[in-house]
Amino acid sequence: MEQTLYFILLLIALCSVSECVQRQYHFINVNKTWTEAQRYCREKYTDLATVDNMNDMNELNKSVNNERVWIGLQKTSVDKWQWSSGDPALYLNWALTQPDGTDECAVMRDGQWHDFPCGNSLTFICSSSNNTNTGLVFVNQTKKWRDAQSYCRQNHIDLVSVRNQNESQQLQKFINDSHISGDVWIGLFRDSWQWSDQSNSSFRYWESDQPNNVEGNQNCAEILNTQGQWNDYFCNYEFPFVCHEDKLILIKENLTWSEALRYCRQNHVDLVSVHSEEIQREVMNVVKQASTEAVWLGLRHSCTVGLWFWVSGQTVCYQNWAPGNGTGEENCDSAVRSGAVQSGGDQRWISRPETDRLNFICSNYE
Repeated sequence: MEQTLYFILLLIALCSVSECVQRQYHFINVNKTWTEAQRYCREKYTDLATVDNMNDMNELNKSVNNERVWIGLQKTSVDKWQWSSGDPALYLNWALTQPDGTDECAVMRDGQWHDFPCGNSLTFICSSSNNTNTGLVFVNQTKKWRDAQSYCRQNHIDLVSVRNQNESQQLQKFINDSHISGDVWIGLFRDSWQWSDQSNSSFRYWESDQPNNVEGNQNCAEILNTQGQWNDYFCNYEFPFVCHEDKLILIKENLTWSEALRYCRQNHVDLVSVHSEEIQREVMNVVKQASTEAVWLGLRHSCTVGLWFWVSGQTVCYQNWAPGNGTGEENCDSAVRSGAVQSGGDQRWISRPETDRLNFICSNYE
């Protein structure tokens, strides 16, 4: 009993915030049009560079040694609402008749959302790791939406996201408790830009007043300056470019958990460990292409200590279990249990007998 308690305490002590870049970036110092660059990247790597967050952006920028560089963002004909932080806009809290126009940014007004001109100046709310009570910071300065976004990213995390009803209620309580009146910017915006690899990433890092679509056909994105900020430009111009190579690979073979583990270790590095929300978002992108209802992860249950662990050695600190799963109260008289992620729905983790035959995700993280 004492040994089990010691092991549990050791696991808790080892939990820490872990950041990693989901992709490896490759700067190609050859001038090509955007389409030619896309073709090159798809042949040699995975695709033209996708960027999910500032960690990715900083890593990409390390590989670039000149300005005017293509990345994998291209304008389409489909507008959609999304969050500045990169979270998908699954929960919607529009006021009646909203959105009602062509405005591309959103404000919180009386507990609900309204579309609003991005060029207007308003106060705003940032998400922050410094305020442990709410995770929110009200900035009592008026800025345009994109300037507010830059301020939040430089001083906190990002403009606030509202991913579910609970977060919406928490935000409104924060507004009431802080005696904030009038409209405030939130991190919701819409655009028609899409990543070349079809990623659902909504991260954008435009230079101020960009994209401006000069002459109506600036439909491709480039890195414009040494800070790594982006500009829209004519796709037929020739620039160097950045490719990315995915760290996670979906294998569409139906194997048991042990067979999947062996395959990944022989052909890549390991079955994937999902030890952060960042990696979970990448997993959510990958599993959409699966041919089974669930996909193996490198997650294993130990009956000895009644805990789940990652086979790569990381502890299970970040968690994304579906209700009723991951409790540790597994039936140890039956087949050993291993962890999988749902390929549809909320794409949460579930406990499955290791003898099930599923697709799986290999990782190239060292």
